[in-house]
Amino acid sequence: MEQILRIENIEKYYGSKSSLTKAIDDISFTVQKGEFTAIMGASGCGKTTLLNCISTIDRVTAGHIFLEDTDITALKGKVLNQFRREKLGFIFQDFNLLDTLTAYENIALALSIQKKPAKEIDESVKHVAEQLGITEVLGKYPYQMSGGQKQRVASARAIVTEPKIVLADEPTGALDSKAAKMLLERFRYLNTEHGATIMMVTHDSFTASYAGRVIFIKDGKIFHEITRGEDSRKQFFDKIIDVVTLLGGDMSDAL
Repeated sequence: MEQILRIENIEKYYGSKSSLTKAIDDISFTVQKGEFTAIMGASGCGKTTLLNCISTIDRVTAGHIFLEDTDITALKGKVLNQFRREKLGFIFQDFNLLDTLTAYENIALALSIQKKPAKEIDESVKHVAEQLGITEVLGKYPYQMSGGQKQRVASARAIVTEPKIVLADEPTGALDSKAAKMLLERFRYLNTEHGATIMMVTHDSFTASYAGRVIFIKDGKIFHEITRGEDSRKQFFDKIIDVVTLLGGDMSDAL
């Protein structure tokens, strides 16, 4: 497999020397193209900080992050903005949809910013909407959609530009169990059938069981890592629970 992401000895500190907090403490790992990776850990373990550093929302204190051959920790200003726009896809827990735009317009906006032709935008939006099962809501505004529909629209917006990697922060956190399961099945479909590279932060074992690999973070360090391989999702879920128990069992494990 082709390596797409390389994390090299990254550290992230907050505060002053007298009251220093290590949110990330010397983390290194790689992600291969087409991998679906979940980052798990209890609240405050550093998992969201890690995702924020990879997504360029936050900057590392030390270390390097490479997406393909680009050291993203060295990017600044307009170059960073262009890189973020063209290479990364973001999915947030609270959707971050624009209330004054329809679902279609929210998804199309990312392509419009890239100055894609109108015909290409239309074809791309309709194609990704079909993949995520939201064709029927393309003409609706966010207030007219359910939480699950809004999150799938947000997911469509993230992947319509065909980013190198999709970064999802607790994507099921605001959804009920039925909507969460539907979204995760779509993620799995995009990963297995279309080769999408996905990195997802979650505290929930059920959510993590849809990934092919889970990295567990504790106190800013990598605590453990497991891969699904040929296991069923239920078997992988059980393995995740075993590690969660070792971590202290303070994360959700509803199946």
